[in-house]
Order: sequence, then C-alpha cells, then structure tokens
Amino acid sequence: MADASVEARDKLQDAMARLANGERAALEEVYRATKVKLFGICLRILGDRKEAEDALQEVYVNLWQRADRYDPSRASPISWLATFARNRAVDRLRRGKVRQGAVELDEAASLADSSPLAEDLLIDAERSERIHCCMQELDDNQRRNIRSAFFNGATYAELADKAEVPLGTMKSWIRRGLQNLKACLERGE
Repeated sequence: MADASVEARDKLQDAMARLANGERAALEEVYRATKVKLFGICLRILGDRKEAEDALQEVYVNLWQRADRYDPSRASPISWLATFARNRAVDRLRRGKVRQGAVELDEAASLADSSPLAEDLLIDAERSERIHCCMQELDDNQRRNIRSAFFNGATYAELADKAEVPLGTMKSWIRRGLQNLKACLERGE
C-alpha cells in the first residue's frame, strides 16, 4: 500500500504541473488541499483575519500566474506553497496595507509556523485510516473488546465480566487480536 502522505504529495505535484499548464480545475485542487495551512501562515504573520483572507486570495491569484515556477526537484509542493504564502504576507506588511495586530516586519522574517505541517496531518490521517481498516479484519469478538479496552477505557476485568468469561480468556482474546492487528499494520507499511 502506498503511503498516503506520498500519494497526497504526488497528487499535489500533479495538480501543480497541470496548473502550470493553465488547467483551471487544478487550481481548485491545489486550493482545497492547501487553503487551511496557507491561511494559518498568513494569519500568523498578519495577525488579522481579514488581512489574512486578502493575502490568501493574493496567494492563489499569484499562483495562477506563476505556477510554472514550481520545481518539484527543489521542494515538496506544500513547502513551496507555504514559502509562497509567507512571502505574500510579508509583502503585504512591506506595502503597509496591514492594520494593527500584525507582527513587526523584522519579526516576520523569522516567524515560525507552529501548526502541524500538512504532510504530518496526512500521515496521521493515513495511520488512523490504516488502523480502522485493520480493525475491520479482526473477528467481531476481538474488534469489540479491543475497541472497548483501548478506545473506551474498559478494563479487562470489566470486559470479562460483561462477556461472562474468565479474565485469562479475555486477556488471550485481546492479546491475539492485538497480534493480528500488528500483523495487518506491518503488512501495510
């Protein structure tokens, strides 16, 4: 199974290539995949929601005109777009178009974005999806008891009482289920 983050990056690179060739639908794909991250960058630098929205609009207008400048051999698409957004926000600061609440221009140069990277979010989403897919491969008894123990916080003793089985039996069911879950997750990586 292909890593979802690699797949997402490849989709974004493909959309960037199509955008560079003037395909309007590709701009929408890029927008949907990056708007939250890029808006966060603009908001962090500009300190004003309206200003960040205006800056984000500039980002996509400029991207439409300059998508051919993206070189996938030099940066991942999200890294390039994040830099692009940061530069647009800093440009707004330099032009003096920003109301109060923005960071000082000197501070903006070194301002770090503390929100998770889009690629990290995609990796987390892919892992979560993989766990849920592997859970579906377990038998009903294992799946139900593992969910109750690990997602709902039930103790093994509570689960054994509820199922009217000895505690050792419940522990064995869960242990075998976890082994099956681990094997499924390792097959997918």
